[in-house]
Amino acid sequence: MYHLIIADDKDKICEGIANLFPWEQIGFQVIGQFFNGQDVLKFLDEKAPLVDVILCDIRMPGMDGLEVCRRIAAWPNIRIVLFSSYKNYEYFRKALQYRITDYLLKPINYKDLTQCFEKIREELDRERGKDQSCSDMYEPTLLPGGSSRLTDEVIQYLNENYQNASLEKAATYVGLSPSYLSRLFKEKSGIGFSDLLLKIRMEKAATMLSDIRYKSYEIAHRVGYDNPKNFSRAFKAYYGVSPSEYRRESTKRNANANPNAVENTSTGAGTDSHTDTGGINA
Repeated sequence: MYHLIIADDKDKICEGIANLFPWEQIGFQVIGQFFNGQDVLKFLDEKAPLVDVILCDIRMPGMDGLEVCRRIAAWPNIRIVLFSSYKNYEYFRKALQYRITDYLLKPINYKDLTQCFEKIREELDRERGKDQSCSDMYEPTLLPGGSSRLTDEVIQYLNENYQNASLEKAATYVGLSPSYLSRLFKEKSGIGFSDLLLKIRMEKAATMLSDIRYKSYEIAHRVGYDNPKNFSRAFKAYYGVSPSEYRRESTKRNANANPNAVENTSTGAGTDSHTDTGGINA
């Protein structure tokens, strides 16, 4: 097992990469997480012989990743992988001067990260004379457990931002690529991202339909549909009844449960002129 440390000034990204990626399945163990370059160097001063690879962000306060690269020249056996959200040629040019092994872009792509570290593992195996026939044991799979924080954060994001939520925005929120987040979230939660988003939107809409103060077109907008007809068809596909039918049944149930608290709705309060037709366009 080879040893890896990770540095990124955004703790959510640093912890996400450390805890969610299947490091042990490809032969690595994360032994340190740092949020600035100074702490990386302090750790290396004491424990450099234990470190095989550094995965380091470029843009960090105080001391950036390029300066870290320059200063760890004293430990030539340590491999360096830089990552950044900036497609900046000057960064890349400088990085090449410091014998970096690879340069990855944020948000981290699962396939790119896997290929990068599988290559590093193979190089380390050759250098240390390890048997390559055992490489099959490193088949990358998702780690069981350990991702409840991710699923909780995504669910919280959807509950708070369901009106304008998207997979791309959620991926940026948790610091992963959209494809990796989609795969990992479904694996760990048992439901696809888009299915959960639809579920939350429809349940929020159903709650608002039970309140006659909200008109149907207002509800459509609140749950992320610009076109009320698209919302109506999505709602009917989900619940089997149109929004207006759901509202009538809900009003009846409320009237039966609280006959003295429900006002007379025959005046048309809470209704609108939009028909319940159209196509789903979420």
